[in-house]
Amino acid sequence: MLIYFLEQSIPFNSSDLDDTKIAGTEKTLINITTELAKNDNLIIKVFNETLVKKKINNVEWCNLSDLIKYPEPDVMIAFSDANLFRNFNAKRKFLWSHSVQNFEKFIRKKQLVSYIKHKPILILEGEYHFKNRSLITSFFGKKIVKLAADYEFINEEIDINTIPEKKCIFTTRADRNLNILLKSWKEIYSLNKDASLFVNPPLNLTSEMSNQNVKIRNKGNKKDLINDLISSKLMLIPGHKGEVFCLAAEEARALCLPIVTLGYGSLYERVEHNVTGYIAKNITEFVYYSHKLLNDDDLYKKFRKNLYSSRNARNFSHVAKDLLDIINN
Repeated sequence: MLIYFLEQSIPFNSSDLDDTKIAGTEKTLINITTELAKNDNLIIKVFNETLVKKKINNVEWCNLSDLIKYPEPDVMIAFSDANLFRNFNAKRKFLWSHSVQNFEKFIRKKQLVSYIKHKPILILEGEYHFKNRSLITSFFGKKIVKLAADYEFINEEIDINTIPEKKCIFTTRADRNLNILLKSWKEIYSLNKDASLFVNPPLNLTSEMSNQNVKIRNKGNKKDLINDLISSKLMLIPGHKGEVFCLAAEEARALCLPIVTLGYGSLYERVEHNVTGYIAKNITEFVYYSHKLLNDDDLYKKFRKNLYSSRNARNFSHVAKDLLDIINN
């Protein structure tokens, strides 16, 4: 089976997986194509903004401008943009969505004509995503393919009996309700003067934030991120309506890091309340649960053991299998 993946963001290929320029969408494309290419019955080609044609791990990376030179595939999977199908045909077409994207935005992005013309089935990344994608922008069908963390997070050696210092971490984008976290942190810090909060750059760190032990983490490579997560005690992440999966939370979970969240967006899918973390109903509960896990070491160890017992329950081999089941049915 010949499968083409189409994506248009930045120049990259799978050799860039650990690069800081690579975000969740690009990670997903790299991981899913690498996994699919392990199947001898599949030929996988990616057409994106890569500058050099290259074959890596049995996946051929090509520039989108060269698409016209290639034969018609059995399956085309476009990432985020129905316009990427252009005038190509395939037996089956799928549009992999990374956002809720309401109808107004769908029109503004000028995708409607291509969407109607090519009639792709939508690939969505979870229950929240499925429920909130509008009927109009998923008229030809929608399916769920839940993601996973990179294997490096899943396979990293960790000691769940170790209790880190009171370091909390937030590793997603600032526009994902960091303002709510910082408001909550004032109260959390007032109860825990030995605690610190590390957030991703960029952030204009005020003197008030510094006085509350808010720090900007050095956003290095993947190994740096893994080390930062392992050395943290909690992930504090309110969630956001735009988060349709939240890879940051999945990475934390893979490293057995308990999470406290408000459950906004898909965050309620990343946490099992009172088992692997807490889903707070409001900021008061968010502060309470954070304080509780920072100070109750027996409870903390219990949550860590629960996380460890479900570690590797899902990886990209499962993601690839689920996608192939959809393609073949």
